[in-house]
Amino acid sequence: MSTESYQILNTIDPVKQLADPQRQAILRLLMRQDYTLSQLAELLKSYPAQVRHHLKILEAAGLVEMVATRQVRGFQEKYYRASAHAYLVQLPILPAIDPEQGLLTFCSHDLGLELLARLLPQSQPALNLTVVPVGSLDSLVALRQGVCQMAGCHLLDVESGIYNLPFIRHLFPGQPMRVVHMARRLQGLIVPPGNPLGIREFANIARPEVSFINRQPGSGTRVWLDHKLRTSGIPSSRVPGYSREARTHHQVAQAVASGEANTGIGLYAAALAYSVGFIPLFEEAYDLVLPVEVAESKLLAPMWDLINTAEFRMSVQILGGYYPRRMGEVTTI
Repeated sequence: MSTESYQILNTIDPVKQLADPQRQAILRLLMRQDYTLSQLAELLKSYPAQVRHHLKILEAAGLVEMVATRQVRGFQEKYYRASAHAYLVQLPILPAIDPEQGLLTFCSHDLGLELLARLLPQSQPALNLTVVPVGSLDSLVALRQGVCQMAGCHLLDVESGIYNLPFIRHLFPGQPMRVVHMARRLQGLIVPPGNPLGIREFANIARPEVSFINRQPGSGTRVWLDHKLRTSGIPSSRVPGYSREARTHHQVAQAVASGEANTGIGLYAAALAYSVGFIPLFEEAYDLVLPVEVAESKLLAPMWDLINTAEFRMSVQILGGYYPRRMGEVTTI
């Protein structure tokens, strides 16, 4: 979002902006998937100029964000999606998720989970898996509040060295929860092709000539980064760009590919997708979390079946830096 949009955000009431039915229609579409301006205009049978007007208002209100740009027939197309803010503060406008037809998932951004959401309709058209990247901690909090039915997270408990389980036990005391392992993932420093600044190790993000792009507070990557800074004795104030944030691994890779930043921590799969360089730092566990009664519903049986197929595991592994050997393993707490 632009600096101007952030300034406007402080004076715009999102509720008032959603009183307009055209904006509601745009937001509902962007909650389903990413669209360009021209695609939205076609779906809504409207003029691009009218859709652009509403998009700018929604973006300024913090309800919509641009997530990618692509060259299409010589023109740069911007892709938009509903922001985490839209889901977290505008519950009345959430997609109509029938517990017998769909699953609303808040998650830390994961390419394997996005792949699952794309492939699932092919085997189970009745199951709509809606994935909203908001960060690991916010996902678990939203699950606890009943805003969503499933969460995806990769939170490291620095005292025990265990991923996710200590946080789940703390947030859901006495409530039976199902934890389904998706994969181990490789994260590291994403750098431009050829690595012109010669970034080789974690401590290099504090070099004055480096322009870093961070992840948002509450994301598993940010938790790891802040812990690593503390144990390395590096104040966050020494990291140029520490306060600049991206909500997805793709946004980090895109920022590096476009020259907006020259490093950030993200998934190896995202670096491959944007044809940029990568310096590995650590592996982590990514899990799906949901109440036992939801996990055992008949509706979700096809999703668990798909996750446990060799074909899906291979598709996730091909993304790069994903290790799905234990995919589908279940822990009940």
